[in-house]
Amino acid sequence: MRYRIDLEYRGTAYRGWQAQKNALGVANVLQTAIWRVFKDAKDLTGAGRTDAGVHALQQVAHLEASPPPGKRDLRLSLNDLLPTDIAVTRCSEAKADFNARFDARERVYLYQILRRRSAFGPGNAWWVKDRLNLADIRAAAKALEGTHDFAAYSDKDPEKPKSTILKLSPIEIAEEGPLLLLRFRSQHFLWKMVRRLTGYMVECGRGRYKASQTDSLFGQPSSVLAPYTAPPEGLYLERVIYPGETYDLAPKAVLSLPR
Repeated sequence: MRYRIDLEYRGTAYRGWQAQKNALGVANVLQTAIWRVFKDAKDLTGAGRTDAGVHALQQVAHLEASPPPGKRDLRLSLNDLLPTDIAVTRCSEAKADFNARFDARERVYLYQILRRRSAFGPGNAWWVKDRLNLADIRAAAKALEGTHDFAAYSDKDPEKPKSTILKLSPIEIAEEGPLLLLRFRSQHFLWKMVRRLTGYMVECGRGRYKASQTDSLFGQPSSVLAPYTAPPEGLYLERVIYPGETYDLAPKAVLSLPR
């Protein structure tokens, strides 16, 4: 049978989602728990990779397995075997052809920028010490939306080269206390793309770049913007959306702090 697993994780201790031989990925840990519950499980596939240190509020995966003997709450059974920084929120039977990766019609990422020092910020948000001009950040966001070649705003994928042309939905920007929230939506994203876009928008807010330069930067080598890539700790895979599902909630901070 095919199963769908929804999970959340704090990515600080992991080298991303992907299972790896020489490093610990979230999928390595989840796979170990799955084998203990399902015995013959195979083909664990996630909706997409997340970089080392990046978190997920909703990652989705599928697998093939025979039903475990007896009536069991599969979600609880898996969670009993997982560390506290990984939590399965759903484990249920899926259609035989469900594919967590290829069926996804949209992926939503949230980036949290902290505008003051906080004891709770490290690992959860990027503290930017400089004063940011929000109007300039909004102008940069507007210039980035739409269909473009985002090669300059990503790193080359070492595993599976793909087209760097994609459509980016309007970037949502919200403020919550000392946090600045950036939400990115697209059918798919390139490697490090969200962190590179965030870094560029912050540099516009600092005054290093002007939003009017955005069009010219699309044609530059990726090395030009690479030094301004935002760190992973503020990034969250917020949602994976499948046919028949909608997601229209306003951006909300994962880390809620008083002003």
